[in-house]
Amino acid sequence: MNTSATTLQQVRPLLPVRLFNGFGALLEKTRIPSTRVSAADLIETAKRRCGLDDFGEGDFFEALSRLLESCQSEARLNLIGKIALRTDVLQTLCSRLQMERDRQLYPEIARQQIREPLFIVGLPRSGTTVLHSLLAADPEHRCPLMWEVRSPSPPTEVDEKRRIQRATRSCNFFNWLVPTFRYVHAVGAEVPQECVSLMTPTFMSDQLDTMYYVPSYRVWFFQQDLRPAYEYHRRFLQHLQFRRAARRWILKAPTHMFAMPALLSVYPDALFVQTHRTPVDAMASVSSLVTILRSAFSDAVDPFTIYREAIQYWSETMEKFLDERDRLANDRICDLEYNQIRRDPIAAVRRIYDHFGWSLSREAEQRMRVLVASNAQRESANHRYHLEQFGSSAEEVLSAFASYCQRFGLSSPDGEKLWSSGRDPSFAEAQKRSRFVSFTGKNNLAGDGNFSNDL
Repeated sequence: MNTSATTLQQVRPLLPVRLFNGFGALLEKTRIPSTRVSAADLIETAKRRCGLDDFGEGDFFEALSRLLESCQSEARLNLIGKIALRTDVLQTLCSRLQMERDRQLYPEIARQQIREPLFIVGLPRSGTTVLHSLLAADPEHRCPLMWEVRSPSPPTEVDEKRRIQRATRSCNFFNWLVPTFRYVHAVGAEVPQECVSLMTPTFMSDQLDTMYYVPSYRVWFFQQDLRPAYEYHRRFLQHLQFRRAARRWILKAPTHMFAMPALLSVYPDALFVQTHRTPVDAMASVSSLVTILRSAFSDAVDPFTIYREAIQYWSETMEKFLDERDRLANDRICDLEYNQIRRDPIAAVRRIYDHFGWSLSREAEQRMRVLVASNAQRESANHRYHLEQFGSSAEEVLSAFASYCQRFGLSSPDGEKLWSSGRDPSFAEAQKRSRFVSFTGKNNLAGDGNFSNDL
């Protein structure tokens, strides 16, 4: 990877991808009628494909309908994006049908107890992923893995190897489709998965908003009572636990901070780790991630809109979360700084164990050290980004998160440089030409070379 450019600047689809999406765009220009995908049609297709018709408790029709309408009207999906949307929705519907059948075949699933799950939260890109992976290395811990979230049925070890292979092929295809994403976030069949994926069968999950530009769905989603989504989250955990149990669940998703009342209504004994990183870096990093991810499904992604939405959403979410966490007993939440995690991950993990009174075995620590060494070998391929790629400044970010920064003593780690650097001329020219980043390689946004790296 060229270290003289940010990761976002290096997003360029491969020639076969450009040709395929170009063919789709040509079809649209010739005005060949295209059939809009409807929730009813996809539901019927899933029923026929699986030979099942019971989706279980909870109504998801409105959520799916709003998602599809928003995707087809607003997301500016390319041909691959349209295929991916249909494929993912059908797979999700089939998984839900199969999981409901499994609950009837294996009544013990519904009797699984989920006790004191640990939720890792914090601003995105603040060390939550590395903590999730390290804690998951403890044999006494359990976390959702990508392959089992993708193919949760059957809830036994039957056909496990083939399900892992299918998930691996899916990951390999995505890495081929968006080669730069591997520098942003680990993708793999046996990699710990953010648990918002467990809510996807309800079609009320901000995972969908991350993948596609769906503003009308986003507005509707933020107004919903998310308790049904967390109830399904628990049903999914029961399903996974039936296959393989452990002493405690280790779960992770920054967006849990948005819905603490709903989460606690389903998991009243939940424990939390909150990571802390200066919002200046966190907002630039998550905006880069979302821009790169959406580039797989759309050839016109607006990084400036992504960034503005990130500032608004995460600053408001943090305010809500801080109000809610003040109602928790101090022994239920452990705070960790991003720099602590970066400097000495094992010491950070020990702090968590000490806080909750857990015992860190020699075997668990050794497994964690192997992971740390493996991550160190990939240091040269870190995610690289710059705040100015999104037309912002450190002052703006710190102002939006003022109360959070004041409470936890956060600021920009490179404050003077970021506050006074000004705008790179090439960036300013690119912004004048267009608000959109075209992922054809013809238009790149330029930063000034001040990079930050993520864990």
